[in-house]
Amino acid sequence: DLQDRLRDRIIKLWQTELNARRGKQGAIREDLARIEVVELRHERSRSLDPHKHRHLWLNVKVEGLDGKWSNVDTRVALRFQNIVNAEGDLACKTDPAWVAALASKGFTLNSDGEIAQLQHLVRPLSKRSAQIESNKAAHLRQWREQHADEEPSASVLNQIDQWAWAAGRPNKPGQLDENDWASVVLTELLNADPQLVQPRGAKVARPIAIEDLDIELLAAKAIVDADGRSTGTGGRFSDMDVRAGAIRAIAASGVINDRTQLGVVVDEVTAYAASTYTVTLLSEASTPPHIKSRMAIATATLKATVAHRTESLATPGTVPSVGEMTEVAKAIDPNRALDEGQLEGASSIAGSDRVVTISGAAGTGKTTMLKVAGAALRRGGRAMIIVAPTKKASAVAGRETGSESSSLHQLLYDYGWRWISNPAGATEWSCLTIGELDPSTGMPYVGPRIGVRPGDRIVVDEAGMLDLEAANALLDVVARTGACVALVGDQHQALPVGHSGAMALFWRRATRQVELLTIHRFKDPAWANLSLRLRQPDDLKEAGHTADELINTGHVVLSNSQTDAHDALVSAWFEASRERQSIAIVSATHAEAQSVSEAIQARRISVGEVDTSAAVSGQAGQAIFVGDVVQTRRNDSTMDVQNRQNWTVKNVTAQHVMLASANDSTDLRMIDHEYAGTHLHLAYATTVYGVQGETTDRSIVGPGVDGAGLYVGMTRGTSSNLAVVVAPTEASARAQLVETMQRQPVEETIEISRAAARAEFNRAARSQTGPATSVSPLSSTGRALH
Repeated sequence: DLQDRLRDRIIKLWQTELNARRGKQGAIREDLARIEVVELRHERSRSLDPHKHRHLWLNVKVEGLDGKWSNVDTRVALRFQNIVNAEGDLACKTDPAWVAALASKGFTLNSDGEIAQLQHLVRPLSKRSAQIESNKAAHLRQWREQHADEEPSASVLNQIDQWAWAAGRPNKPGQLDENDWASVVLTELLNADPQLVQPRGAKVARPIAIEDLDIELLAAKAIVDADGRSTGTGGRFSDMDVRAGAIRAIAASGVINDRTQLGVVVDEVTAYAASTYTVTLLSEASTPPHIKSRMAIATATLKATVAHRTESLATPGTVPSVGEMTEVAKAIDPNRALDEGQLEGASSIAGSDRVVTISGAAGTGKTTMLKVAGAALRRGGRAMIIVAPTKKASAVAGRETGSESSSLHQLLYDYGWRWISNPAGATEWSCLTIGELDPSTGMPYVGPRIGVRPGDRIVVDEAGMLDLEAANALLDVVARTGACVALVGDQHQALPVGHSGAMALFWRRATRQVELLTIHRFKDPAWANLSLRLRQPDDLKEAGHTADELINTGHVVLSNSQTDAHDALVSAWFEASRERQSIAIVSATHAEAQSVSEAIQARRISVGEVDTSAAVSGQAGQAIFVGDVVQTRRNDSTMDVQNRQNWTVKNVTAQHVMLASANDSTDLRMIDHEYAGTHLHLAYATTVYGVQGETTDRSIVGPGVDGAGLYVGMTRGTSSNLAVVVAPTEASARAQLVETMQRQPVEETIEISRAAARAEFNRAARSQTGPATSVSPLSSTGRALH
């Protein structure tokens, strides 16, 4: 059995790769002689649908080679999980017995390791699972109402599980009959696809031979994988991460072979990847494999290039006086006075400093400041061109400030920059020269159409989401045009999808920096002050005080389970709807946001708020009806829609779907069914990236978000901002909130990344004590960076 083989390998890896700690402050690594693991086998999911899987629980107490029992080194264990997950990918895609068993029944695996011929059944079964969870939550709520001050026993919970699974199925059995379970599930599968009963001919697997594998390409893919997972640690990753990347690259290669044979390939790919495509931030030869002390050469080079370019452009200039800016502000709106920070920010942007950075907390009036700055620039014969990492943000900023606007990538593309994915999966950026053949059009590049003159000010709004690659290209455009640049944003809000640190680099090197801290958005001054502390607690003690105040002032909703938390988010939407208020619901993941959205949709359907007579199929086959709140997920100039714009479905025809803007019901768009099927989904709830820059009447944040998600989510609402925490007590909720507020520091320079790696190294247990031995700058384990 494949799961047996994988279980045995994982347990053996835990025993050989993990460690305990000995000595003063746990400085000495102790290898393990014995570990204890509990295995639980499941044939079904919690919703009692078919889902064969195993749970492995590793006892935190382990026996060292010295015979002593102590706690496992949890930092190593958690980081090693990356390899465990990669081993699962490798097993399900390359195990000869598993692949042969599938082939004998006419089944094959796709690139994701799913059975290609059955993939279309995932969505119907997933929707059924969501219905079961809803049934379970409703029945549990009913039980609690009838049994006040009691907790359901295991027997009661089991009965509720069985009822929830059976409810709505054919014949509606009151109790689940174990003997009928398989036949009921099979009937549902056949209802979803009657062709499943048709016989399938055996397939012939045609794997790639080990000797035909491209080790260099696999190594490059391994580093792309490790680098992509390192955005939260400044681009740093560990030897464990390189190995996990190598395993995933081999899993996706098409090879099928015994794990022992593949082990030789894993070692070869790992060694080649580390020595060829990484730099080492530490010189110690004995660096433990879980320490994130490596960086992709491309990322290290990018950090250095952006830092150098920013510094070379940052020449000082002059700024208009406060009196001049006050006069401009009064001309725009005589009834609104800018605060001191806004005036200083507007003056800085309207001045002649080449590089300016404005950092502002949520609700500090950055858009108002930009409107005044733009007017002042135009008075002086200069233009303000607003760009943003998203088309949606730039369009809003341009419209509200009366300035030219485009997405940042649109500006970069216009000035010749192109980005394509290479065979290893990395995005490569390059810049065309005039007359050079454009690979995206097949025509010669004729130069930019967006006019940027010397002295014009390019303003990057929502600059906290600016990634290093785009920043590097932007600096090139600024240098070529003679323009000035200003970054306006907040590093404490949503970070870029790629490598962060651009705004921090600009902030360090800008000749003029302004921080906006006066909050204008919120009606409650006390909440405005508390939101600033939530944004950036000084230390753990301050985070604890902030968590206490959030709880004591009613901004935290406690839930007993994930299901209860899910229901709280759903109920919040309907409560806001009854009050005719807008609401932002923020979930930790896209999958959770879609689960909440589908639950809201289902309840709206049940009360007749959504018209199901006409439907369109959205992303992943999601059913979308007239009246649903949806979000477009790709910029499309022909249909005039932008990524992450929210809409209400007004009508569905055979050819088109009519959308009305969530903010203006008279603002209509028509999209075709092809676009909807790929780039449209429900949007009653969203992730932090979907609400960044939005202002609503209320907001509510679900469990599991990170620090940015908590802060951004809880600063959208003008009148109400809540966080849902799965915790039995206020003390438990407090601990979770404090942990969420702790953020990984931004590592914008190589020096900061090296210091972070050094701090990790100093905390780690090592096999040898005494002075560390240095390695040469060019070693077989990577290139040392000095």
